[in-house]
Amino acid sequence: MHASKRIKHSGFTLLELLVVLVIIGLLASYVGPKYFSQVGKSETKVAKAQIDALEKALMQYQLDTGHYPTTEQGLEALITRPSSEAKWAGPYLDKKLPLDPWGNAYRYQKPGQHGEIDVYTLGKDNALGGTNENEDVGN
Repeated sequence: MHASKRIKHSGFTLLELLVVLVIIGLLASYVGPKYFSQVGKSETKVAKAQIDALEKALMQYQLDTGHYPTTEQGLEALITRPSSEAKWAGPYLDKKLPLDPWGNAYRYQKPGQHGEIDVYTLGKDNALGGTNENEDVGN
């Protein structure tokens, strides 16, 4: 007797692969924008946390010297003693001045428009105003 041998091929057809690729594409188009919008929100939260830390360092500077640094002295006065400050007891930050999450320097103003001092960043677009990631963030 002659037994016929059947060869069974295992694998996926081209149609099955295309269906899977379409499903993955649909999921990515739905999840991708939601994921990247969260990244923008987290950068804004990081900016708020860094501004809070800078504001606390400025308060310590003010306690030691009796006043906040001038706008001209800026945030650099937290790291390097201004030549006119005899009571300076810094540095008031452990590391160098941080950049905002978008790579720009934080801005400082005394007197501020929103309080005695303003510490702020102009957001991702580095321009006044804006919404979402481009929104200005300050104390």
